[in-house]
Formats: sequence, structure tokens, C-alpha cells
Amino acid sequence: MTLRAENLALERGAKRVVDGFSIAPQRGQITAICGPNGAGKSSALMGLAGLIEPASGAVTLEGAPLASLHPQSRARAIGYLPQSADIAWDVSVANLVRLGRLPHRDRGTDAVEAAISALDLEELRHRPASQLSGGEKARALLARVLAGEPEWILADEPLAALDLAHQLRLLAHLRSAADADAGIVIVLHDLALAMNHADHAIVLEEGAMAASGPPQEALRENTIAKVWSVHAKWIGEDGARALIT
Repeated sequence: MTLRAENLALERGAKRVVDGFSIAPQRGQITAICGPNGAGKSSALMGLAGLIEPASGAVTLEGAPLASLHPQSRARAIGYLPQSADIAWDVSVANLVRLGRLPHRDRGTDAVEAAISALDLEELRHRPASQLSGGEKARALLARVLAGEPEWILADEPLAALDLAHQLRLLAHLRSAADADAGIVIVLHDLALAMNHADHAIVLEEGAMAASGPPQEALRENTIAKVWSVHAKWIGEDGARALIT
């Protein structure tokens, strides 16, 4: 099932925050959206998820306008994780993760247990959501998305609240999901993680696309200097690159 945005323009109030955004992510790959603060990354991801009505351009799923699909069908196909999310009910972690099965109207026990295991939540399964730390809450919310087994996982800075070990574990799980033919689109601030773990990278600058391609091309040193105003250098081997200033 293909997901595509073509020449998308998005507005917040009277301000245009994204203009000319086009993306055709591939199933089986991880696509990273990068850029400075305020570049439009979160808005672009929300537009791709169909959560912001475009001022112009279109988002399609398998060639059909995303807005024309029944919400349940769209929820089965696309799992979206916002940068920050409130938990409306003080349910246990296990029940929070089970909510990811709502679009399927089944318990999906195997999928729920796999998501709990993938995010290292076994010891927290009975803990109320109100008693979770920021990192634990982030893991539980992502597990809820994974439990729905969507064909597309769109996650806005899913690594931001995680320690290094859980960042690497989550990236490994996202890679496994991609290997199982899911399409992964994530917003990342850490350019080294994007360089080492993404198959494709898009760089946004003031709402416009500054670069798009394999990370080795999209995250070149001259692009970083132009977009982030930072003169940095990549060191290390492919898959283990580090950015130094």
C-alpha cells in the first residue's frame, strides 16, 4: 500500500509552515525527516498522516485521497505517534498498549505482547500510566502504535525521551518492522542516528525541502552548514558515522 504526498502546502492559522513538500516513502525502509527547530518537520509528518488539511497538494494512500478513506481503514494502515501526547485515562500500561488494536476490533494478543516486549515494558505492564516517567510513557505510547501492526508507522521524535540503550533497541525494532515490509517515517533531530539508521533522509529548512536522498547525500557537510549554520565533519565508517564540530 503506497503512501505519497505531492507538493504539499500546510498552514497553521495564517502562516504557511510547509510548502512544496513531496515524499514517496518506500515500504521496507526507514525515512528520516530532519531539520532545525521550526523547520516544519512535525507539521509535514502530520500532513502525511492526514491530520492537517492541506492548503494545496495531496496525500494519497494506494492512489486514493487520504481524506476520502474511512477513519477505521486509515487507522489500520497508518500508525501515528505525536511528539507529545496526553493519556486520557489512567489505565495500566498493558491496557494502554491494547488500545492500539481498536482499529482492528480484536484483542490481537500476540501483537500486544510483541509490542510490550519490543519496548521493554514487561515489568511495567500493571503500572498505571500516571506513574510512568517521561521515557516510560514514550515507550508505552509507541508500543500502542506497534500493537496495531500498521503498514505505515509515522513517529515524531520517538527517541527524544529515551536513553541510549532504549534508543538503539527501538531503532532495531523499527528496522525489524521495515524488514517485515512496514514503511517507517520518523522525525529525528540527531543527524548521526539518521545517517546510521535511515535509508532515506529529507531535510527541511523553513518549511521547504532543502535536500532529499540517501543520508550520505542529503546530510552532506555543506547542507548541514547551510541549513543548521554549523560547520561540522563526518567521521567514521558507514553505519557508525559521528558528526564532530
